[in-house]
Amino acid sequence: MTSMTRRTLLAGLATLSLTRSADAALTPYRLEPKGTSVVFTFDLSGLAQSGTMPIQSADIRIDLANLANSRVKVELNVAKARTKLPLARQPMLSREVLDAATYPTILFVSTKVQLGDGGRISRGARITGDLTVRGVTRPITLRADLYRKPGSAADSLDDLSIRLTGALNRHDFGASGYADLVRDTVGLDIRAEIKRVG
Repeated sequence: MTSMTRRTLLAGLATLSLTRSADAALTPYRLEPKGTSVVFTFDLSGLAQSGTMPIQSADIRIDLANLANSRVKVELNVAKARTKLPLARQPMLSREVLDAATYPTILFVSTKVQLGDGGRISRGARITGDLTVRGVTRPITLRADLYRKPGSAADSLDDLSIRLTGALNRHDFGASGYADLVRDTVGLDIRAEIKRVG
């Protein structure tokens, strides 16, 4: 084995060790469906409208010692999306907008967590990730808030509440149908109750 190969192998082993160590620090949490909602808002012919989209799966791992290392992966079920205005649902799921038949899910995978004031995630933190809609992936940054359950002890991190808010331009993902009726911006308001696993 050449010295170059040995150095490459040792570097790879060191990186693997660091990755395993980082993963070991991540605490898995499961989603509590009862306290979870994904609300989207949009403007239809000048009137504010809203709808909901259920979470199909979620992989949430929080580094309790260093929240900036936490990771989130969430998949939404497009086909089961609902709007408060029933007549808007079919156009929204159509080929011209979300194309639910071809792209039945929306995926968000976090890439970076920026903590808020005082190194906390409950004071203006931001979470950046890759959002995939209609097979198109774009970066998005959402405001993130993480709280303990009301009335719980100061050191209790078993039950937590997450809220993510932000907006996207639907044309960035090719969801451009009905442009004469629906404005470009879609708002997001995601609330989730999570429970520590194990």
